[in-house]
Amino acid sequence: MVPDESRSARPGRRALVVTAVVVGTAAYSLGRMSTPENPPPGNTSAEAGFARDMQVHHIQGVEMAMIIRDRTEDEGVRLLAYDIATTQSHQAGQLYGWLVEWQLRQAGSEPPMTWMMRSGGTGEDGDHAALAMGALMPGMATSAKMAELSAASGVEAERLFLSLMIAHHQGALEMADAARDLADHPGVLTFADAVLLSQASEIDLMTRMLAERGE
Repeated sequence: MVPDESRSARPGRRALVVTAVVVGTAAYSLGRMSTPENPPPGNTSAEAGFARDMQVHHIQGVEMAMIIRDRTEDEGVRLLAYDIATTQSHQAGQLYGWLVEWQLRQAGSEPPMTWMMRSGGTGEDGDHAALAMGALMPGMATSAKMAELSAASGVEAERLFLSLMIAHHQGALEMADAARDLADHPGVLTFADAVLLSQASEIDLMTRMLAERGE
């Protein structure tokens, strides 16, 4: 049986999330991406909105991965969770670093996903209205679902994690696809391509893992 989450597990989870900020500083120090031919994006640009929103999105992905790490003994699930946590914490740090480089605030003054609404990236007017009213970003788990995952264990926790993370990845694909259509910055376009490739592959893997568990 998987033991209940201990006090010592929580600092480890927080530490990996905080790693995103540390990596962001390193990303900034590696060299500026903006040049006279490639000026930094503005505060309301698709690039800035994507960097802010995907950073928040990734941090929740890291949190979910660290929760399941402590709620399962299945090595395949633990390895997947480790890969997601390390990859998304690194990418969140990269997004943080870009906003520092562009001299923009980490938190925007507009509601999440406004960059997609402004350029027509969400498709339906109903989607626009829902996001403007403060709805969750695509694929984000509610606080109730996060609490449910934290309380589960074993196969039950694995099924819930896989279901939530598949939806989470699908939301990230939607955001990355919009960034591909709306952004001009080469680094952001490359980042979006990497998200599309890696997370689509992980969705396939998680779908198979979920089927193996009777879902």
